[in-house]
Amino acid sequence: MTIGSLRGELILVEDQEIIVEVSGVGYRIFIPPLTQKQFGETGSETLVYTHHHFREDAQSLFGFPTREDCLFFEALISTHGVGPSLGLSILSTHSPNQLANILADEDSDALCLVPGIGKKTASRLIVELQSKIDLDSISLNGQDSDDNDSLTDDSSRKDVRDALSGLGYGREEIQLAMKNLPSNAEPSLLLKLALQELAAVT
Repeated sequence: MTIGSLRGELILVEDQEIIVEVSGVGYRIFIPPLTQKQFGETGSETLVYTHHHFREDAQSLFGFPTREDCLFFEALISTHGVGPSLGLSILSTHSPNQLANILADEDSDALCLVPGIGKKTASRLIVELQSKIDLDSISLNGQDSDDNDSLTDDSSRKDVRDALSGLGYGREEIQLAMKNLPSNAEPSLLLKLALQELAAVT
């Protein structure tokens, strides 16, 4: 039996997983940290759309707040060389809306910010995913003020990545510097904070 969704009480919320109790059974579900707040508070009822992954020795559930996000994840892991762990890592770095814009712009540098993805892999993934994902429906779906803020934030971060790269910083250094940057801030402030982060670790 394949589990496609679960509705029940949210009894545990952590960065990369939640536990949802349904009829007395707790289901451990791996999630992208970016979606954590969308499942609600501990003790509340939640609905999770799931991808049920089977291996020879284990089964795992990967959960998402919308069916569209789940389908995006399934498109990712249907791509050569992308398993559930890397697929989750991609969605832990970029939201589906951000990824849609990355694919549309063929921005391989942004995809290289995902741990485990190099330049060659990023270029291949962009080509393969462009043929699998309806970019217009994702980038235009529900594009209210929050979505517009997200797109603006993505553009600002790209500016910062380009600036850091121009200053001679490598991919891993840039990834570290941008890990804890705030959302929806001006590029100048983001660059200042990123440089402070880099200075603190040198």
